[in-house]
Amino acid sequence: MQSLLTALATTPAPAPSPSLREGLSQDQVTPGLLGFLLTAFIVVLTALLIVDMVRRIRRVRYRAQVEEERAAAAGASVNEGAAQATGTQDPAGQPGARPDADGDAGPGNR
Repeated sequence: MQSLLTALATTPAPAPSPSLREGLSQDQVTPGLLGFLLTAFIVVLTALLIVDMVRRIRRVRYRAQVEEERAAAAGASVNEGAAQATGTQDPAGQPGARPDADGDAGPGNR
């Protein structure tokens, strides 16, 4: 560890000159306008793809939610029809008075 610190302390710092090596021009080491435009295009394209992906995921989620509600409504109507046919009621004491899945008692409590 001591020798590493000594080597780092005695190593000369690079020259702080901003000049390039001989034979190199500024155009050979910088991306220039074309590099900037290409990078900006990739950034804009990535942002648009992310927005589109979020929109598609949201649409799929809403479709699944609507499908679950339809299935629940179809299941509830089948259960109510069977309860009326047998003369039984829902656990709440009245037909159709069951609370929703999120705990609400019905449309009047929203």
